[in-house]
Amino acid sequence: MSPQAVQQASQHWDPLRYNKNAGFVAELGAPLLDLLQPARGERVLDLGCGEGALTAKIAAAGAEVVGVDSSPEQVAAAKARGLDARVMNGEALTFEAEFDAVLSNAALHWMLDPDAVLRGVAAALKPGGRFVAEMGGQGNVETITRALFASLQARGADPVKACPWYFPAPEAYQAKLEAAGFAVGSIALIPRPTPLPGEIGGWLETFAEAFLKQVPADDGPALIAEVAERLRPSLCDSEGQWSADYVRLRFVARLAG
Repeated sequence: MSPQAVQQASQHWDPLRYNKNAGFVAELGAPLLDLLQPARGERVLDLGCGEGALTAKIAAAGAEVVGVDSSPEQVAAAKARGLDARVMNGEALTFEAEFDAVLSNAALHWMLDPDAVLRGVAAALKPGGRFVAEMGGQGNVETITRALFASLQARGADPVKACPWYFPAPEAYQAKLEAAGFAVGSIALIPRPTPLPGEIGGWLETFAEAFLKQVPADDGPALIAEVAERLRPSLCDSEGQWSADYVRLRFVARLAG
């Protein structure tokens, strides 16, 4: 089984849970639309569209948009918005030179074979097409990850094998983009500590399933509570407001042609 298939098997995307605990993801992705500048008559691919919040905004700008995501549940939610959404593995895109632009928000770091992803994006774009994206970058959720690793190692589990994320440095990802045929206009890390809508446990349940599944189900609540206590001094303020230590990698690139 490929790393991507393992990750998909260990991470279940529930649209209702996602909106409750992570509705901020689409809101904070809004600046990507300013960089993308979708125009009427263009054809745009939203890679990792989730339940279609940004996809809908691209459509509202007049572009013809297709959303793809590996989660059937998220795709169903996007379709319920009236969007053209399809279940598709981001490492195995099947499009050929049909899009003017590709947008991706908070999805590329879930795809553990970035070279396959970039080959698929390059194939999907028309010559000169643009690729605008934001993903987790080097240092993203580092504090949370350290706490998860410590608690799992204390239980005899192997958190390295469980880790479902790929958070590259700008230089490394730029090299991959260029190897795939892109000219990079801009690429940068953006530290963005992000207030959460509730307890850190909701974030862990939404995004860290691959780690939580390393222990028996009846130990899950205790694991979450222990990780929360490890994180409280650094990620919870005196008023009880939790934050996640996000660092995003944002880039704009254009396919040669």
